[in-house]
Amino acid sequence: MTLFEELRDDHDTQRTLLDLLVKTEGNSEGRDELFHKVKAELQRHAAAEERALYIPMMEHDSTQEKARHSIAEHHEIDELIETLENTDYSSSSWVASAQKLQHLVTHHLDEEEQEIFQAAGKVLSKSQEKELAGVYRKEMDAQRKN
Repeated sequence: MTLFEELRDDHDTQRTLLDLLVKTEGNSEGRDELFHKVKAELQRHAAAEERALYIPMMEHDSTQEKARHSIAEHHEIDELIETLENTDYSSSSWVASAQKLQHLVTHHLDEEEQEIFQAAGKVLSKSQEKELAGVYRKEMDAQRKN
């Protein structure tokens, strides 16, 4: 598998989890469990993606700006997760923030798949794409153990 295939698989997981999260209700065990699953998945993915995709992209002038933009979006996602952590599950603003998170993450994933991957594909060799898939998986596994 290439790095892009690995990332797309995890993007699909994130879309599914977020779709389920915004459908949860009130201060329920299901909402708590799903929120913690979403938070862990997004944080692991961002850390591994930055190491396997964005750091290599920063080495090329033509992809540096796109990589910086995506890393900035990861920080926006982190801030929104923090807002959700500090909001009562039964609050109506929690649902609004969860929907905002879903929108932000979906926009980010779509942008990566439609723009970032193509840009990275122009500067990374096929062997790098395969090698970086291994870097990504290894980092995801390390993040899961933390």
